[in-house]
Amino acid sequence: MIVVENRIPVRKDYREKFEKLFSERESHLSETPGFVRNEVLRPIKGDEYIVMTHWETMEHFQNWMNSDAFKKAHFGGTLPKEAFVGENTIEIHEVFLSS
Repeated sequence: MIVVENRIPVRKDYREKFEKLFSERESHLSETPGFVRNEVLRPIKGDEYIVMTHWETMEHFQNWMNSDAFKKAHFGGTLPKEAFVGENTIEIHEVFLSS
């Protein structure tokens, strides 16, 4: 299994707008082959939200990234640049142990 973490640093005064925008968008993830689950983690300390998607394989994730559904999910309502503290970072991990 592959876990992809998108770390998004959002200023505190934009958190409510970020969560609303993120919650209401159409992602079509559940219809995507190889998709397992999605979690969005709200920061308790710091500014980074973490969007975690779990995939059966790296190939499934790459197919999603190159799909029309991905483009549709990431097009449209966005927040202004000042809503973010810094740049997004992406981390990709392979699960070797789960309990």
